[in-house]
Amino acid sequence: MKKVEIFTDGACSGNPGPGGWGAILRYNGVEKELSGGERQTTNNRMELCAVLNALSALKEPCEAVLTSDSKYVIDSVSKGWVYSWQKKGWKKSDGKPALNVDLWEKLLPLLEMHNVTFVWIKGHAGHPENERCDALAVKEREKFV
Repeated sequence: MKKVEIFTDGACSGNPGPGGWGAILRYNGVEKELSGGERQTTNNRMELCAVLNALSALKEPCEAVLTSDSKYVIDSVSKGWVYSWQKKGWKKSDGKPALNVDLWEKLLPLLEMHNVTFVWIKGHAGHPENERCDALAVKEREKFV
């Protein structure tokens, strides 16, 4: 399997409000930047969109190290919450509906296809790729402000 590094971030002005996401994919020293946004969204949706679009861009199964500042995304997968929500018909442990089900349903098959290791980093703490992803996300968000 090819080994890919992925960095992602999302941004939202207001929650909900205009938002953007950014991702950097790195393979063999070559980088590709991806970004997008929505007029009315939430920060967690943008964080998820960044991960979803980055993994969707991989053309074959890969071993990926995905670095993000999103506790929502990383904990949901790493701690197994999303799989529990899915088993319970997209209900959380408190019985309330899980959020962003449309995105999770697209992401879960990608997590099966790729061997993804999630790494959490503190946002806005000088991590170069995280800062670049944030800049991409903010630039996309600004298109809707």
